[in-house]
Amino acid sequence: MLADVDTGYPLLLSELTVTTALRTAATSAPAARQLARPDSRVMALIGNGAQSEFQAIAFHRLCGIRELRVYDVDPQATAKLVRNLAAMPELADLRVVPTHSAAEACAGADIVTTVTADKCNAVVLTPSMIAPGMHINGVGGDCPGKTELHRGVLEAATVFVEYEPQTRIEGDIQQLPAAFAVTEFWQVLAGAHPGRASAAQVTVFDSVGFALEDYSALTFLRDTALALG
Repeated sequence: MLADVDTGYPLLLSELTVTTALRTAATSAPAARQLARPDSRVMALIGNGAQSEFQAIAFHRLCGIRELRVYDVDPQATAKLVRNLAAMPELADLRVVPTHSAAEACAGADIVTTVTADKCNAVVLTPSMIAPGMHINGVGGDCPGKTELHRGVLEAATVFVEYEPQTRIEGDIQQLPAAFAVTEFWQVLAGAHPGRASAAQVTVFDSVGFALEDYSALTFLRDTALALG
């Protein structure tokens, strides 16, 4: 629900399943444009459920990804993703490669997106899967007790977040002490932080989603609905 800040009066009621997937992808891809190497063309997509299709589309259109290496513990989820992407004419130049493991998906990838659903402290990515210059878009670790990245991946990388106080509780960095240094992504956009410092640097965007993104998406929906009458 979108409500008036001063009165609490409801302005819009909306479903948020598709909207959440859209706003998450709309955050991930611009972050990657700033943090991934400019020549990145291959992305591993680990977790092939509801949000993966939106991530694939966004990274193809906004980041120039031309090969997508996909993996899920459920082969049917991967098969569905492959079918859906193949049905989109605008993705004709996107090569989709199903793989048999997360490690196989990561081999040769410039960007790795993890968007898994298990609500547990999982280890989807380990240090051995990470190559110099990778950008990791960690999406699935989004609540207390739910993580995807081995702490060694985080410790070896430069980590960026949306809103640090929330990410300390809900993101992958919940595994690490409070003194572990992170940078809020707005600082990169504002020019206060350089973002990627070298071609060999490993960067992580520890994305959890926060209220400003929902507010922005709902405001857009309201304004569009009013414009359409």
